[in-house]
Amino acid sequence: MATLPEDKVIITVATTGGVARTKERNTNVPEQPADIARAAYECWKEGASILHIHARDKNGIPTGDPKVYSEIHSKIRELGCDIIIQDTTGTGPQVPVEDRILCLQADPKPEMASLDMGTMVRNSGPYKGTYTIRYGDTLEDWAGKMKEAGVKPSMEVFNPGNLREVRNLIEKGLVDKPYYVEFVLGHKYHGGIDATPKHLMWFIDDLPEPQDTLWSVLATGKAQFPITTIGMILGGAIRVGFEDSLFYRRGEPAESNAQLVARAVRFAQELGKQPATPDETRRILGLKLLKA
Repeated sequence: MATLPEDKVIITVATTGGVARTKERNTNVPEQPADIARAAYECWKEGASILHIHARDKNGIPTGDPKVYSEIHSKIRELGCDIIIQDTTGTGPQVPVEDRILCLQADPKPEMASLDMGTMVRNSGPYKGTYTIRYGDTLEDWAGKMKEAGVKPSMEVFNPGNLREVRNLIEKGLVDKPYYVEFVLGHKYHGGIDATPKHLMWFIDDLPEPQDTLWSVLATGKAQFPITTIGMILGGAIRVGFEDSLFYRRGEPAESNAQLVARAVRFAQELGKQPATPDETRRILGLKLLKA
């Protein structure tokens, strides 16, 4: 199995999230480009090496507009922050499917982008019954567009069946080694598998091409901290941030995304690991180093 260096962990931070992450639920959620860039900088200083971005319009509504992504990317770099930029292609139900891939047109373009590995139905909340469409042809098309643009997909796996689609992209040569798979646990809003150690082990054991595949894990709600800690123990990368949980602990809203990153780093260090820097992460994932 492709593994991280024993003394390193890659930490992704998802600072904003989709439609369910609002300032009404936590006033510290960053929505506008300057706020997202500032949150990225703070998380980078704490040890995050990858930033997962959901763009919002001026009214705080999810958008796929490449101009907004361009503004976010530019503001991050203007702060002297070399964090790896990973845009979402999940966005939200307000964004037409064909617009969810437009982040690849941003300037500067992202280095990575998420790619949900299956169609999901929202089973609760105000958008109950709406779909996130990800069937085989769409996944192949989008993976091909990412490869052409030089953008590495983070293949998001919510259920065991999603690994079939991962295998298909690998077999058709639409993704490059090392493959990067992120396990999404506890996403009940989309009917995802429960966040348990047993389910994490299922995913790890069933990884396609394990010798060439790196994995990361995230978990939603109260499971975020325990599952990501287990992920570090097992040698994986992790993701934390407001997209996955708005709370630091039960009943206590998190003050910032950086607070969640700092906690993950403290526990990594207790496990004998240090957070990989952005350039260390680029080398591990086969990405080009940023120009000085």
